[in-house]
Amino acid sequence: MNKPDPIPARLAALKTTPTPDLKQQWRDLFDSEPPPFNRRFLESRIAYRIQELAYGGLKPETVRRLERLGEELDGGDRSKRGIRADRDRPITGTRLLREWQGVEQVVTVTADGFEWQGRPYKSLSAIARAITGTRWNGWVFFGLKNHRGRT
Repeated sequence: MNKPDPIPARLAALKTTPTPDLKQQWRDLFDSEPPPFNRRFLESRIAYRIQELAYGGLKPETVRRLERLGEELDGGDRSKRGIRADRDRPITGTRLLREWQGVEQVVTVTADGFEWQGRPYKSLSAIARAITGTRWNGWVFFGLKNHRGRT
């Protein structure tokens, strides 16, 4: 009789595993210190690694194909490979609206940042600070994330 596969239960348990324990799992699985990224990143990478070790990683031909595709995108410049597009960033042209002290504030997403009152800004936090006079997480201020970082 076949034993049930323990991997799905191990993956499901990651959601409720305390962060210090996740960091220890990272050390055990990767033989290195965990990166200073958020919990969701740790969970996803640990989940992948658990499956990779249990079921095997990508086939060599798949790795080569991905490398070729990466070279097509970055022209062979390996320094660009660590950069990823921010998947949560609104698309260019999106208008963000926020009422603050009875005044509607409108921010437009541009290709290289944001625009508010005709001025370019690199971050929403800088705009939120200019509006309120205090430090804010710009994503929270404009309602793109709640205070716990969720969209």
